[in-house]
Amino acid sequence: MTPSMTARSTANHGPGMTQSEWHGYERLDFIVDGQPATLIVPHEAALGNPWVWRAEWFGDRHGPQVSLALLEKGWHLAYINASDQYGSPAAIAIFDAYYKRLTKDFELASKMVMEGFSRGGLYAFNFAADYPERVAALYLDAPALDLKSWPGYQTSRWADVAANYGLTLEQMETAKVSPLDRIDPVLKAGIPIIGVSGDADKTVSLEANLRILEQRYREGGGTIEVIIKPGGGHSSHSLPDPTPIVEFILKHARY
Repeated sequence: MTPSMTARSTANHGPGMTQSEWHGYERLDFIVDGQPATLIVPHEAALGNPWVWRAEWFGDRHGPQVSLALLEKGWHLAYINASDQYGSPAAIAIFDAYYKRLTKDFELASKMVMEGFSRGGLYAFNFAADYPERVAALYLDAPALDLKSWPGYQTSRWADVAANYGLTLEQMETAKVSPLDRIDPVLKAGIPIIGVSGDADKTVSLEANLRILEQRYREGGGTIEVIIKPGGGHSSHSLPDPTPIVEFILKHARY
């Protein structure tokens, strides 16, 4: 087994890196590609240095149950802030730089599990579509997977979405840049997916996002499991007992 991440991280503190605690685990904060980044270190790293990456909404308010359960099993937890870029190529470039930093300097596994919560679904899925060889599994929770569903076609954010993608409003009419347009590379790579959503979500529609992905992924022969929370709204992320999600990840993720 590689040396524990705790020993490695302490030895690799550099300029601008700070150390603190999160839920009793070592927390490292530093800058990658101009963006604030965080790495939570398990007490003892599991064999192979596996890791889970929260694409958006790091912290206690947005369902950390799965992340904490994996930390207990020796997984690392990663996050970098690329907010308000809607999973655009610019955001994925930031993610690329962060991935390279973690796999090179911290020697984390070459494949990781990515968590896509809410709008984080745009980031997680688009990263997997661009770099399928880097993703062992996707955990999507109330995920936005169609830009025209969230933030929504011709809403107040629509021009900002187009600008982030480097497209005109006219080009956005036919652009195939949403995750639901980019299923093929993820499917061909055999990336397993577990999805969780409430059927009363008024912010990110289950039917317009996760349900469509589920149908298309099954039709393509992909591995996908979806857990529906009856009456669940958008903000009730994850499950009180995350065991079904954690078991899916441990069974299917190959890193």
